[in-house]
Amino acid sequence: MARKKEIRRQQILDVAYNLALSEGIESLTARNIAQAGDFSTQPIYLEFKNMEDLRTQVLEIISVNLKTKILQKSYTGGALIDLDLSYINFAKEHIDLFRAMFVDGKLGSAIIADTLLNLGIEKFNEEYSEYDLSEKKIKQVVMANWISATGIAALIINQVATFSEEQIINVLKAQILDAIVSEVENNPMFSTNDRD
Repeated sequence: MARKKEIRRQQILDVAYNLALSEGIESLTARNIAQAGDFSTQPIYLEFKNMEDLRTQVLEIISVNLKTKILQKSYTGGALIDLDLSYINFAKEHIDLFRAMFVDGKLGSAIIADTLLNLGIEKFNEEYSEYDLSEKKIKQVVMANWISATGIAALIINQVATFSEEQIINVLKAQILDAIVSEVENNPMFSTNDRD
């Protein structure tokens, strides 16, 4: 009689996801996951093609959770500003993961970048629907906003500066309105590359 698998794929993913949240993506090694889950490395290699496959699936889980839970908190009632505040609070709560994903560039995942860009566009359209902007312009405004929110988050988590929520909101609102009215069409800083 064949031996029943004791460690399931979902168990491994759950352990890996929690490990990524607490210690960052770089912590996702077979040894670390096995140790955190109290099992051997063998089930990991039985359930996944390789470690890159496992990391990609963890990123997909993170992406879904960012989109459906983590970045859906309400603070002000303004969709894009609330997204920014959720993003900054995510950075404060998950410093290592945030650094790997958005500051150090070690993650380099289009999965997360696409999720955030699309979510930003959705939130912009929800909050700033009165502006008649092209899709390209909206992407540029969202990219400028993402740059601002990431900068604020990086300053906070690196303890370079402290801001009250009101200060953050005021800076972000001013930045969004400035980006809406500015002429950034040919500015490479706001290029969305092949996502146009």
